[in-house]
Amino acid sequence: MLYPRFIVNQVIEALKDSPVVYITGARQVGKTTMVQQIARDKHPATYRSFDDLTTRGAALSDPHGFLKNFEGPIVLDEIQLVPELLHALKLEVDEDRVPGRFIITGSANVLTLPRVSESLAGRMAIFNLYPLSQGEIGRKPEKFIDTIFDRAFSLPKMDGEDRIGLWKRVTNGGFPEIQKRAAESRKEAWYKDYVTTILQRDIRELANINGLMLMPKLLELLATRLSCLLNSAELSRTMQIPQTSMKRYLALFEATYLIHRLPPWSGNLGKRLVKTPKVFFVDSGLAAYLMGIETQHLEGQTIQTGPLLENFVLSELIKQASWSRTKPGFTHFRSQTGQEVDIIMEDRRGRCVGIEVKAAATVRSANFKGLKWFEKQLGERFIRGVVLYMGKASVPFGNHFFALPISTLWQI
Repeated sequence: MLYPRFIVNQVIEALKDSPVVYITGARQVGKTTMVQQIARDKHPATYRSFDDLTTRGAALSDPHGFLKNFEGPIVLDEIQLVPELLHALKLEVDEDRVPGRFIITGSANVLTLPRVSESLAGRMAIFNLYPLSQGEIGRKPEKFIDTIFDRAFSLPKMDGEDRIGLWKRVTNGGFPEIQKRAAESRKEAWYKDYVTTILQRDIRELANINGLMLMPKLLELLATRLSCLLNSAELSRTMQIPQTSMKRYLALFEATYLIHRLPPWSGNLGKRLVKTPKVFFVDSGLAAYLMGIETQHLEGQTIQTGPLLENFVLSELIKQASWSRTKPGFTHFRSQTGQEVDIIMEDRRGRCVGIEVKAAATVRSANFKGLKWFEKQLGERFIRGVVLYMGKASVPFGNHFFALPISTLWQI
C-alpha cells in the first residue's frame, strides 16, 4: 500500500531550480519509494542504490568516473555509504548547474560528516522525510500549524477521538511497515530487527567506535527519559562510560534519526532560563517499543503516558512543519523559577504558539499557568496558547487560549 507523502510537491518544485536535492531521514520511512516514484512519474531519472555492493564499489573506486557515466538526472540512494562521492558531486555541479540533475538520499545525516556541508553549500535543497504523519496514514492533508498561527483562528467544530484509538496511534507511530501489522508480536519483531540494523550496521558504517554492545541498553535508557532535560553526566554515570563517549553515542543516535533533541527557547526576556535540551524519539512507536509498553497497557500509567504522548505530539508537529507554509522552529521553555511550556513553535517573524500536552480527559485553568506566564513575557509576539488533551471537546479558556483534542492535529 502506497501512502501519500505531502512533502513531494515541494521536492518537485526544488528540482526546478536546485542542482542537487537531498532527501534525508530514518531507514524505512519511505525515501526510496518516494524518489523512485518521482523518477518514474514526475522527474524522469536513472536510479542507483549504494546498498548494492557492485554500485558502491564502482563509486568508491572512481567517484568522478562513476558520475560521468550518466546522462540526465540521476537518483543516488543511501549516499552516506559513499561520502567520498560528495566532492565529485560538487565538481560536477560546478561544471554544470542544471536544475534537478541529482537527487540524493541518506538514512544517516551526511551533513554531520566532515566537509560535507561546505562541499554542497548553496548547491543543494534539503528535505527531511519523517515517518508517516497521521494525515498521511488517513490520506488527508493536515493544516494544523498554519491554522493555529492564523490570527483569525476559531474553534474547530469537530469531536475528538476515543482514548483507545488515540493510544493505538501513539504506539503504532508512523513507520509504514508497522501500519500493515496487526499483531503486537509482529510489531515487536519488526522494531527489534530495525534497532539491530541501525546499531549494528548503520552506526558501524558511520563511525568506527567501541561500545556497540552498550548502545541497545543506552537506547532503552533514553526511552525512560522521554521529554526530560538531557543530562549527559547522569547518563554517563548510569551507563558507567566516559562523558566524551556518551556525547558521541548521542550524536550518532541523532545522525541515524533515532532521537531528536528539542533545544531550549532562548528569547531575550531578561530572565534566567534553563538552557538544556529535552530528548525525544523521532517515532513514538519506537519509543513505546523500547519502553516495553503496548496500547492496552497505557491507561492509568501516568508516569509513562504523559512523556510518550508529548513525544507523539512533537513528532506529528515536526512532520507537519516540513510541508507547512509557516515552517516554524521548535523549542521548549523552562525558567529556573519553575515556569515551563512543553513545546514552542516560532515562525520566522518571531511569533510564537505555545503547546502543552496533557494525558487527561479534562483540562483546568491551572494547566494554562505556564502558557499565560509566557504570554506576559512575549507580548504581541505571542499568538496563542493551546493545551492538547485526551478529551473530545474544543473549549476556549479566555483570549488566545484553547483546550483542543489531540486529534485536532490531523483533523483540521
